[in-house]
Amino acid sequence: MPLRPSDPTATVQAASLGTEFFRRRLDALPDGALAGESLLPGWTRAHVVAHVCYNALALGRLAQWASTGVETPMYASAEVRNTEIRDGALLAPGALRRLFADSAARLDTCWGDVPESRWEHPVRNGQGAMVPASETRWMRTREVWIHAVDLNTGASFRDIPAPVLERILGDITGAWQARGEPGIRLTPTDSASASSGAADAGVQLRGSLAALTAWAAGRGSLGVSAAAGDVPAPPRWL
Repeated sequence: MPLRPSDPTATVQAASLGTEFFRRRLDALPDGALAGESLLPGWTRAHVVAHVCYNALALGRLAQWASTGVETPMYASAEVRNTEIRDGALLAPGALRRLFADSAARLDTCWGDVPESRWEHPVRNGQGAMVPASETRWMRTREVWIHAVDLNTGASFRDIPAPVLERILGDITGAWQARGEPGIRLTPTDSASASSGAADAGVQLRGSLAALTAWAAGRGSLGVSAAAGDVPAPPRWL
């Protein structure tokens, strides 16, 4: 079963496990390797780490918004966000590692400060939509697990727990449907999850849950097969 918004305890646990997984992948990298290529075009591993660090601080601001009722956006602007990542990637390795630890701890503190009655307070996510503050816990879960793979240390979507994969894939296909993307049917071959998409969809893809989620998230088509023709590139997610 995928993680449900109605089960905050499981989501908090998944976020904690994902943060620890990211930490282990980061700790395994020698300092010199941080300048190496990540799996994200144009980004080094240091860019990925910086992004994850500043994401924690940004989500902490949303938690503060919920706690106080005073609007505190994730980022002042897209330019500010991009500048933070660019400058963060230039930090000395030791400083970048400390930023990761400190930002993760800061987010935990901000979450801990949210009164139980304020978790449903609306805040604005990175795409500009208003969501309950409780959604920040899932936003972080998704962030740390996917970007741990993006560090390009040998981790893959197969390392992500199935409930997390199922919810990520549900997020992506839901976004496609909301935008009216052409029909795509995804059939996991190793999961109890039902196929998503209409049975007569124009694109019919099969693969493991991990492979289908990686494809849908724009991380390649390894392990995915199409009923007809080549595996296409996925529609945009975010």
